[in-house]
Amino acid sequence: MKIDVKTSGRTQMIDITSKIRQVIRESGVKDGLVHIFSLHTTAAVTINENADPAVETDILKTINKVVPWDDHFEHMEGNSAAHIKVSLFGPSETVPIENGAMVLGTWQSVFFCEFDGPRNRRVNIQIIPTQVPA
Repeated sequence: MKIDVKTSGRTQMIDITSKIRQVIRESGVKDGLVHIFSLHTTAAVTINENADPAVETDILKTINKVVPWDDHFEHMEGNSAAHIKVSLFGPSETVPIENGAMVLGTWQSVFFCEFDGPRNRRVNIQIIPTQVPA
């Protein structure tokens, strides 16, 4: 299943946990894994704190310092910084499912990370049920 994510900034983190929970509910799977995969080379997926928005701000400030947008890159499209950021973050996360719910820590959420927006994006959600021995 795919979910749509609309971003509004060049660099942004969007909590997509509720959308993933909905996909899990609709699947009926009680135990297994959910794999969340960005279908873009300039957008990533990560798990981090959801309680304090300053965490998101700090992450984005830091990644923009580490990989500045204009650092005389050679990629003709002009978005090399976004490609590098995705390579550092990664395009996917896999989370266990127990009793129909994602196993996340108290403060954890799944975030879609936009590094070349604003854009309309897609994320693939794959539910992998646990095989129960007969």
